[in-house]
Amino acid sequence: MGAAEARRVGCTEEAARLLRRLGQSHGPLMFHQSGGCCDGSSPMCYPAGEFLVGDADVHLGDLDVPGMDPVPVWMARDQFAYWSHTYLTIDVVPGRGSGFSLEAPTGQRFLIRSRLLTDEELAALGWRPPRGRSAL
Repeated sequence: MGAAEARRVGCTEEAARLLRRLGQSHGPLMFHQSGGCCDGSSPMCYPAGEFLVGDADVHLGDLDVPGMDPVPVWMARDQFAYWSHTYLTIDVVPGRGSGFSLEAPTGQRFLIRSRLLTDEELAALGWRPPRGRSAL
């Protein structure tokens, strides 16, 4: 697996359908995954550029949703320290999300599902274990 093939983030087809619907109303989109108290640890969907990211954030990658511009996904750097070894999948379930996230009025909410990255994926992403330790 090459570095170009290894990814940290993706989405389900259900999430992609909701993103396409939101994109029709709001234009290009972005996500920010924070660990803050106000939004819990939900992925927050915003119009692209509405949430300002900076040095305290890590770009996890872009969601490739057919029919849309790439959807960048960001995470707070301090939360990334805990989640750096995981692959995150943005999914959608029934329920009310945060009032700040675009899907809030739809009766659905985005959530994160995760799995551990394999040693091969971690290596392709450039992660190296500390000397004397295994990858996980």
